[in-house]
Amino acid sequence: MIRLPSSPQGAPGTVRKAALGLAATALALTALPATALPAQAAPDPLARYHHQSLDWKSCVLGPDDATGKELEQAGARCADVTVPLDYSDPGGRTITVAISRIRATDTAHRVGPLLLNGGGPGGRTIGDPPWVRQAMQDVGARYDVVGVDPRFVGRSTPLDCHWPTGSAFRSAGVDRAGFDRMTTFSQDLAQRCRQHAGDVLPYVTTRNTARDLDVIRAALGERRISYLGYSYGSYLGEVYTTMFPGHTDRVVLDGVIDPDRYSPRLLRGTEKANRHALEGWASWAAARDTTYGLGRTRGAVLATVDHVRAAATRAPLRLGTHRVDEHTVPLVVFNGLSQDNDAAYGDFAQGVRDMLRAADGHRVTPSPWLAEALTFMLTGADSHYGSVQMAIVCGDIAAPRDPEVYWRDIQHARVRDALFGPVTNNLTPCAFWNPPSERPTTIRRDLPALLVNATGDPRTTYEGATAVRRTWPSSRLVTLRGADQHAVYGVYGAPCVDATVNAYLATGRLPAKDVTCGARPVNAGPDRDPTGERRRIVDGHPATPVARPRGESTGTSGQRVLR
Repeated sequence: MIRLPSSPQGAPGTVRKAALGLAATALALTALPATALPAQAAPDPLARYHHQSLDWKSCVLGPDDATGKELEQAGARCADVTVPLDYSDPGGRTITVAISRIRATDTAHRVGPLLLNGGGPGGRTIGDPPWVRQAMQDVGARYDVVGVDPRFVGRSTPLDCHWPTGSAFRSAGVDRAGFDRMTTFSQDLAQRCRQHAGDVLPYVTTRNTARDLDVIRAALGERRISYLGYSYGSYLGEVYTTMFPGHTDRVVLDGVIDPDRYSPRLLRGTEKANRHALEGWASWAAARDTTYGLGRTRGAVLATVDHVRAAATRAPLRLGTHRVDEHTVPLVVFNGLSQDNDAAYGDFAQGVRDMLRAADGHRVTPSPWLAEALTFMLTGADSHYGSVQMAIVCGDIAAPRDPEVYWRDIQHARVRDALFGPVTNNLTPCAFWNPPSERPTTIRRDLPALLVNATGDPRTTYEGATAVRRTWPSSRLVTLRGADQHAVYGVYGAPCVDATVNAYLATGRLPAKDVTCGARPVNAGPDRDPTGERRRIVDGHPATPVARPRGESTGTSGQRVLR
């Protein structure tokens, strides 16, 4: 899921064009009659939002508000920022965007605000300042660290389509009948959003979220902000810096999305990275066969996964109160593969063991990781998350509307990877969504940002980071080599990466050249217990501990399918 050098940067040639524009204006003014006066600057249509007074208050919403208590403990205060629902009608309906802030304590060397986005899309970020502040180490004292729940997310004005699931993603299954079931499923989800949230859906976009960030900047009384965005948050950062050139200072993007590939079908092409991650986990599990009983070799563990999938295809598996079928087993596997550490591997291995026992006819009470993942996928307990996630990706860029396009892609992908291909190529409610209300942003051609990515990232693949690095020659890329890890800075525990990012945040100077850091070895000893430490959530995926679990995420099971 960061920031720019301290001098404002525009698109190439911006300064020269501005100077020429001023010269031309001066020449034009000399030709005016003596009585003529230069035109007055147009009034700011967003003035009432830019100059609003924020009411900073306690972040604690009630006795059971763990996120608020954690923010309070870290010295944070919270506020609601009023923004227009529709920026083309700033005098119309308004909504609120919830923010939290831990203020700088080293005021003599204060840099300014650092705004956060943890990805998703649809991920809650208001609870993130405490752990980000800790990851920043000494340099954190020089920033106001600001968490933002984007429009319609978390504590901001809500959106909920009342879905019977927290995620629109499923596997297409093994045949045309399964695909047709998923088509009907996606049609139903799209219809529910039109029914319950149709009046706001046109305004649930990344471009409007970027506009909200700029209102927050102005309401904080700042000329520029620094920005840290993970995963989908990297795309939001790309959009913001393009729409508001000169309004950013230091920008770090971690888990980088290639904006030329951003679409509702962003998971396409990740099959190879997910297969690599699955194989890495399988080797880990094989070394712990006496603990998990999944097989003594990598091949045997992979065969166990295939056995579970085949059993669920024949008849749904019973796991507690849930029935897990050919559409959900591949999704459980996919969701277990975003973090490269012992604790995440252990959770996933326990989940596979539970599904294996169910496949073999045993009555199973699922482990906490699997129980939470299944509750998220198979009930409406977190309908809000899936609703907002789809509203954003469907509202940004149109998806193909013909189901046959998806069926052909699934059939081709199935040949390459029968497990992941039907997940990453399946259709979603975006196939049945209304067209976007505005064109997507054409991302600027250069930006001196710091990019961070792991070579084995199964969500935002490394190719995306290298593509942005080529597009932005002034940027620098920090590569974590040899890790199948989604989100790195402050998450994975790579001192080389964290030190590089913190040096940039401290000085505003990018490294002289790209930086490559080595992954820490995953515990290779047999049958070692997982750490037992709680893991923070980035984009809803569990991550290695730095501080406490991430803010207000409603799940810790890695169930958030997108970034």
